Amino acid sequence: MDAFFAAVEQASKPSLRGKPVIVGGLGGRGVVSTASYEARKFGVHSAMPMAQARRLCPNAAFLAGRFEAYRSNSEIVMGLLRELSPLVQPLSLDEAFVDLEAGPYGPALAQADHETGERLVLALAEDLRADIHLRTGLTGSVGAAGSKLMAKIASEQAKPDGLVMIEPGQERAVLGPMPVRALPGIGPATEQVLRRAGLSTVADLAEAGEAELVQLVGRAHGAGIFQMSIGLDERPVVADQDAKSVSVEDTYEVDLADRDRVLREVEALAARCVRRLRAAGRSGRTVVLKVRRFDFSTLTRSETLGGPTDDEAVITATARRLAEQVDITGGIRLLGVGVAQLADYTQEDLFAQALREEAAEHEQALEEAESEEEPEAVVVRRWLPGQDVRHAEFGPGWVQGSGVGRVTVRFETPWSGPGRVRTFAVDDPALEPARPLPLRRGEDADGEGE
Repeated sequence: MDAFFAAVEQASKPSLRGKPVIVGGLGGRGVVSTASYEARKFGVHSAMPMAQARRLCPNAAFLAGRFEAYRSNSEIVMGLLRELSPLVQPLSLDEAFVDLEAGPYGPALAQADHETGERLVLALAEDLRADIHLRTGLTGSVGAAGSKLMAKIASEQAKPDGLVMIEPGQERAVLGPMPVRALPGIGPATEQVLRRAGLSTVADLAEAGEAELVQLVGRAHGAGIFQMSIGLDERPVVADQDAKSVSVEDTYEVDLADRDRVLREVEALAARCVRRLRAAGRSGRTVVLKVRRFDFSTLTRSETLGGPTDDEAVITATARRLAEQVDITGGIRLLGVGVAQLADYTQEDLFAQALREEAAEHEQALEEAESEEEPEAVVVRRWLPGQDVRHAEFGPGWVQGSGVGRVTVRFETPWSGPGRVRTFAVDDPALEPARPLPLRRGEDADGEGE
């Protein structure tokens, strides 16, 4: 999907169509989740600090995320993919691999000659894009190829709102000029190692050969990089990811008896666990701490969060909390950090920082209320930019902003024109939070048409 979160916001809010929209954490340490293509022209991109995005594109609409809206539209798209094949492997809310040979068109593809098969794949892809637009009003880009590696690269080349096919046999020609970072599994550290060896393009990797790459980055990693550099990728599309948890652990030569050292080790383990979690494209709800004492007795502690996360700060803080509760008398010989109750999607975690900021502000407001000489029942109402609301008189709308006791709302729906703006007191009893409206009239909450 193209700039998915921002595109959903533009489709939901007629007044924002064609204008720069930036979605993410709005607090001082917030980061950009998704920027619309209009905002990207100003240099804004995902994972950028929100403060920097505001400097680059001050006139954009800065919105907090609406995960329910993204999830409901994702379910519509994933449903369309599953009509093409039972083998659909979601990578996130807005991206998935589909194995066409496993679906109803598999026999036709198997029997078709090269030219007929190519036409059929292109026709299926074009129909898919049309169906997505018909059901959601959103655009998606499709990459078609003989492997997951090449399909992913083709989809990047197709953006925005396009279709690219890489025919079998063309893999090396397409990959060769690309920088080494184009291959999955090559991050900044590996890139630096390869660059120091004079390897900067995928063609350089292929020419270097497997033996040299193994010597540079290790056996498994080097062999995998070489296979991809020559266009070979035999990873299957896996619909069901069976792993129940992701974890890492270390055994120490000398038992750990210092609390600060234990906490530092837990932080390092949490960081490794998050890297493994993200590599698997997963997130999880439960953080687990494993401790083996000097006498080989083992205990585990766990905490279940409000939703699945792959946010390193959240997982690290939770693991630290659990470790602070453990008696380390006598010493610790093994520590482990894991994440369980896994989910396929991770985008919601891009708002983990914003959620933490919201919780902190909520707690602060309650503390201030409790400090009053005459305590009263206090209802803290915080209106986030982009939030769906409904007014008893004016109907559905969304929050443009709030402050100094006032909240500004624009009243419009996905299928209306740009709406009027009105301002209310933050505690106006006629104004209530609301669920997102479907992007297409006639779609119910589950994405099914009437």
